[in-house]
Amino acid sequence: MAAVPSNWPKDVRPPILSYSQSMFDDTFTSLSLDLQEEENYVELIETLKVEARSMLMAEGNTIRDKLVLIDTLERLGVAYHFEQEIEEQLEEIFKFQFEDEDQHYDLFIVALQFRLFRQHHHHVSCSIFDKFKGEDNKFIETIHTDAKGLLSLYEATHLRIHGEQVLEEALTFTKHHLNRMVQQLEPPLQDQVKRALEQPLHRGIPRIETRYYISFYEKENSKNDLLLKLAKLDFNYVQNMYKKDLCLLSRWWNEVSPSLSYARNRVVEAYLWGTAYHFEPQYSYVRVAVAKSIQMLTVVDDTYDNYATLEEADIFTKILERWNIDEIDQLPDYMQILYNFILRIYDDYEREAAEEGKLFIVPYAKETRESKQGQILTGVDFYMKQHGVSMQETADKFVELIEDAWKDLNTEWMVKTSIPKDLVEQVLGYARAAEVFHRSGKDGYTKTEVVAPHILALYVDPIII
Repeated sequence: MAAVPSNWPKDVRPPILSYSQSMFDDTFTSLSLDLQEEENYVELIETLKVEARSMLMAEGNTIRDKLVLIDTLERLGVAYHFEQEIEEQLEEIFKFQFEDEDQHYDLFIVALQFRLFRQHHHHVSCSIFDKFKGEDNKFIETIHTDAKGLLSLYEATHLRIHGEQVLEEALTFTKHHLNRMVQQLEPPLQDQVKRALEQPLHRGIPRIETRYYISFYEKENSKNDLLLKLAKLDFNYVQNMYKKDLCLLSRWWNEVSPSLSYARNRVVEAYLWGTAYHFEPQYSYVRVAVAKSIQMLTVVDDTYDNYATLEEADIFTKILERWNIDEIDQLPDYMQILYNFILRIYDDYEREAAEEGKLFIVPYAKETRESKQGQILTGVDFYMKQHGVSMQETADKFVELIEDAWKDLNTEWMVKTSIPKDLVEQVLGYARAAEVFHRSGKDGYTKTEVVAPHILALYVDPIII
């Protein structure tokens, strides 16, 4: 976006820019769901959950069997039904790995075990991969053609933290060999490799990755039909809950938008951010709160960039920072509507957080209030100006900074600190959403066609059962 010139008159509105309209403005304004079908979903899901739980807790399963089953449940998007059972199983396996030093697991299982442990907050050393390196400190030749093992190792490398050189080397090594062999692989392994190279599992929005994995798993010769059916039913049932949320959000926005006609409607795209935080049915309030907050920030952004005079923007910034409703009369009429809009969202968020026993989140949420004045400069602009470097050099530096930030986040994820786990989960959700919306330098929030396929898959098109 072009910056407003520094000599722009303080009492003159900037030229109003034209944004692309969201592809989903009217998609969810009305909703018609088959209540009988929903009741059938619930009944069938409960029946299949009993059988799946029995599989998970069955005596005699090998560690390999248990790890594969847990990973399958997680990637099919139904592990949230069995959280306690999965934690107990992994805790048992985690203890066992220190008692059984004579393990002869292949690369696939070692990497899978490593990834699952770290995903569940267990810090396991990356030295377990040393046995796959030779005396020359290079990865042994026998794994060069092990596509399934390489894919498992590739996914595991994305949970690395600072100082883990073997995982840095493993990432480069696996990317090279997977890219080399991908065209010779057979589906569905070929499809899984292509998707992983495009979007690593750990950095993707879980429900998007579930949608992909269900289609891959359906083609597996070794698939479990019971688990596949459970996953499909669960996906469609949760999708209907998303549709209800989006219907309410669309109606909410339609009520306030006539007074804010200059602002973009990005309610559906904002809800995708919320889904990155928590996809599970019971977290509807989180998804809705995140969507409203992000839509509010969009309105504030468009107000500063595309509508307010510099004089109005200065006044609004000062009053917003003081967070005092008694000063609202100092604002022009349209800004009074916007200010009330912002306060109401945070009042709703605080009330809902209190109902869920999560009031500690509110101060962090309020810190996300946006404050802008005059010129609009991006982080890229600032870095180029400060360091006198090119756009490409800046882009390379930002990639490095992003990788470092992921390592910091992975460390925080595994190490017990005073920061509430719920808050760390929100940061992880934000990072995943940012990764998906801005992958390959694209702005999927402004240019909604970038994320449109994900929105259709998650919120519009049910899975055929």
